[in-house]
Amino acid sequence: MNIQMLTAFFMGCTLLNAGLLVLSFLVLAFAGDFVYALHSRWFPMPRPAFNALLYGLLGLYKIFIFVFNLVPWIVLSMLG
Repeated sequence: MNIQMLTAFFMGCTLLNAGLLVLSFLVLAFAGDFVYALHSRWFPMPRPAFNALLYGLLGLYKIFIFVFNLVPWIVLSMLG
């Protein structure tokens, strides 16, 4: 693998994961009640705890995207 292939790989990973993050946000923003109703059948929890959990998971996912996708792509772009 050369730098150009790795750069293209990390660019694709970044775009794919950022798209999934945006999609997750949109689903929760516009259909949050449906998502809560669906998941509360399997895992009973109060709505504020559910919101806090999803907020934390989306934040953690965003940090993982930055650390494992965006930063390597930027570094490889600067090297190439």
